[in-house]
Amino acid sequence: MSGDASPPPPSRSLVAVTAVVLAVILFWVVLTTWVTALWCFGLAETGVLALGAGWGIRLSVRPCSVQTSPILIPLAGTVVIGLVQLATAHTANRWETWNAVLRWAVYLTAFFLASQIGATEEVLRPFRRALLYFGFVLSFVAVLQFFTSQGKIFWLFDSGYLDNVTGPFVSRDRYGGFIELIVPIALFEALSDRRRGLLSAIMAGAMVASVFASASRGASILVILEAAAVLLLAPRRGVGSAGGVSGMFAAMVVVCIVACTSVVGWTHLWERLKDPDPYGARREILISTIAMARAKPWTGFGLGSFETIYPGFAVRDIGTAAVHAHNDWAEWVTDGGIPLLACLLAVAVLSAKRLLVSVWPLGVLAVWLHGFVDFPMQTPALALWIFVILGGACAGPRNPRQNPRSPR
Repeated sequence: MSGDASPPPPSRSLVAVTAVVLAVILFWVVLTTWVTALWCFGLAETGVLALGAGWGIRLSVRPCSVQTSPILIPLAGTVVIGLVQLATAHTANRWETWNAVLRWAVYLTAFFLASQIGATEEVLRPFRRALLYFGFVLSFVAVLQFFTSQGKIFWLFDSGYLDNVTGPFVSRDRYGGFIELIVPIALFEALSDRRRGLLSAIMAGAMVASVFASASRGASILVILEAAAVLLLAPRRGVGSAGGVSGMFAAMVVVCIVACTSVVGWTHLWERLKDPDPYGARREILISTIAMARAKPWTGFGLGSFETIYPGFAVRDIGTAAVHAHNDWAEWVTDGGIPLLACLLAVAVLSAKRLLVSVWPLGVLAVWLHGFVDFPMQTPALALWIFVILGGACAGPRNPRQNPRSPR
């Protein structure tokens, strides 16, 4: 009998609606990332959780097969760690720990939803391109705003700063982390569809140039390494020509980057690169963070409690509040101890091979590397983008070249 037949996959219309809603949420969190009020990201959290609840109701009423991944286990572990800290009073700031638990639950749900999108290439492809076009348009606006707005967000809203405001990001490093996620998608599109090659290469060049203009040192180095990695890995992963990336295409990418950089300028970045002590006050913050981690290596001080605990471990007054550790990996140890670090290392290890195979989500690896000298993952908007891209990459067919119009 065929009574044990597996349930059918979800309908393409359901996956498409999920992709549209999730894309709108991603655009919202970036465009409003400068807003410090909790309600702003709270709307995104409500949207993601409501979308996840909708899937849960749909599966209970009409069962269908869903895409799963072992990465869901360590991601769920981050939520469990926070709940255990709250239940056992191992947190220095219960309010921030509750907020952190909610954020990790949202990242977990977003990863699951993106996995369903990634399992359907006909939906994943336009979803990926929507992220690319959004990132490119935002980078274009960001450069114009950088030179003309005198610190105002979109020329309208006072950011509280007079410089270094790039698009909706009040930090050049946060902006650089966002563009790190988009540049590999542009180069992937250029290689996988010859008709879009020139346009996608121009997009990549413009976005790289915008990072140079913002003068983020870490992001500037990483976007160049990303571009080189995509050009080297893509042919080996079945993207573009099997004989390797042509010298003409590589030259076109370089010309686009140089041309766009000549327009926006690179002198500010060069001056920052000549800084004799680029690590600056981050060194003292890292020393204090390590001391915090050693004080409670197994339980941590509670998710989201870094700012509360840091003053008691500060080695010197740096003249400003230390909200984060400028090192995501070290801060995770202070917040959740070795168990939280183990969960996130498991996420990185389990997904690394798939990121390298798929090519287009290489920006996730770049942001994780950036996290050793900064704190992109502590920015909820960037973290949500990362787990959506990660979910889309860690599902579906193993061969990234699914576009029938890809060049032979």
